[in-house]
Amino acid sequence: MTKVTVRRMTPAEFDHWQATLAEDYAREQVAAGRWPEDGAVQRAREENEQLLPDGLATARTLILRGIDADGDPVGVAWVALDHPRGAPDVAFLYDIEVIPARRGHGLGRALLAAVEDAAEEAGAAALELNVFGGNRAAVALYGSSGYEVVTQQMRKAL
Repeated sequence: MTKVTVRRMTPAEFDHWQATLAEDYAREQVAAGRWPEDGAVQRAREENEQLLPDGLATARTLILRGIDADGDPVGVAWVALDHPRGAPDVAFLYDIEVIPARRGHGLGRALLAAVEDAAEEAGAAALELNVFGGNRAAVALYGSSGYEVVTQQMRKAL
């Protein structure tokens, strides 16, 4: 398996990530039919600001950059060590992504493993995440990495 390590994100990396994260999150919410397109990016920015009130310095939060064996960046991850719904000892993975140009080479699985190790080292006994149903590659990755469905939301267009 490809080896990936994680380190804390730098302030410059954080600023760039925040801009792209809001756009990506807004696009996912619109595509899932949860938000209207108008105002979606601003809403995503506001949600992220609430979850990360002190940016990189937000307590009990891991904001990470994945690095390959050559020291090159491969992706990012954001983990809250306190679950948003209060599940004890369960961290929550808000974001994980491999840089688009680096996808398809096993780096997602390796980055996920490194993030899991970091969360465990920080005291988490479990890691939970949300994945949109249309993201079949991510659903398959998480399933093959040992994640189990604990809740499921379904929709049918009428």
